[in-house]
Amino acid sequence: MRLAVLSDIHGNLLALEAVLADLQAQGTPDLYWVLGDLVAFGPWPVETLARLRALPNVSFVQGNTDRYIVTGRRPAAPVRSPEDWARMPGFLEMRDGMFRWAVERLGWEEYLFLRDLPTQLELDVPGFGRVLAFHANPVDDETNIFPDTPDEQIRPLLKGVEARLMVYGHTHRPLDRTVDGIRLVNGGSIGFPLDGVTQPGYALLDFEGSACAVTLRRVSYDLEAVVAELERVAHPARAWLTAMLRRGAPA
Repeated sequence: MRLAVLSDIHGNLLALEAVLADLQAQGTPDLYWVLGDLVAFGPWPVETLARLRALPNVSFVQGNTDRYIVTGRRPAAPVRSPEDWARMPGFLEMRDGMFRWAVERLGWEEYLFLRDLPTQLELDVPGFGRVLAFHANPVDDETNIFPDTPDEQIRPLLKGVEARLMVYGHTHRPLDRTVDGIRLVNGGSIGFPLDGVTQPGYALLDFEGSACAVTLRRVSYDLEAVVAELERVAHPARAWLTAMLRRGAPA
């Protein structure tokens, strides 16, 4: 059985199309799991959601930005210095404008879909065992598990989890490691990679008997076309998003 794991598309339709084309070249998967953060940030929120929902045998998890979209809540703005505080008015204007821009384009039916997404997926693979999926971790949709997060910080997030394999997104950084017998896999981000590589990432999981082969793939696409579309639609956070796209790292 082949499972394709996609995450953190963030309204970047061109990156999604490149990943889906690469997926078909690798061999059509039996299942698609999409692990949240579907529409916020990028210039194609409606089109991206429609494309994802049209996939065959697809299941979704709600991400933190999906939750922000449907609840009106917003990510925290950490203040660690006088400079951070001085930048706060501009940050709030960009943050709120970015989410408002996406909300203005989404219809009622799309709101209902995002609102009702589950926070986890599970699958019992014959011969292998249980596979779980979350956006960020089993406890919440915001706490990061980075490639270099120490095991002792991850253990409390995995307490009570019964699975051989857990897949997740949120960090925008690919990962394949094992903590206390649970294999953790993150395919990275399709829409806005943040590991220093600008290419969209996703994961392919091939199950055969008691084994699972994990492939973390990166795909080339026309990044500058996304930048041009952000400009064309006068996206309220276009400068910040363009910097992230071009750097493949936080702006």
